[in-house]
Amino acid sequence: MTSSKSIIFFDGVCNLCNASIDFIIKRDKKGKFLVGALQDAISKKVLSEFEVKKDYLDSLVLLENKEIFYKSTAALKIAKNLSGLWPGLYPLIYLPKGLRDPIYDWIAKNRYSWFGKKNTCRLPSPEEKAKFLTKENIPV
Repeated sequence: MTSSKSIIFFDGVCNLCNASIDFIIKRDKKGKFLVGALQDAISKKVLSEFEVKKDYLDSLVLLENKEIFYKSTAALKIAKNLSGLWPGLYPLIYLPKGLRDPIYDWIAKNRYSWFGKKNTCRLPSPEEKAKFLTKENIPV
């Protein structure tokens, strides 16, 4: 894996999270991101090298340049690299996390009741497979 790839870890059973990953994959024109479900063994192996709780499913987790980002910071760093107008949201990063993260937390807390939940993690389509974290593209 090249060091220019960032990895987005998401709650694989959350419908909102899966829709967000679909959204990101479609707008990741530069191939910047790999994605992996937080529940997946490969994702857990990668995250075990960082101080992330093993049962942590409450937020998007972004691994970028060997640094972990959570919640609104992760979302804004992702938006910065998407096609379209989404990079225009990045200046919100300069707002204190204390203002940004409560909104994120409120959505995260209610995501299952608002959007539902799957029984199992999603599997990538053949077209998406190269975007998903696998044994072959795991960081060394």
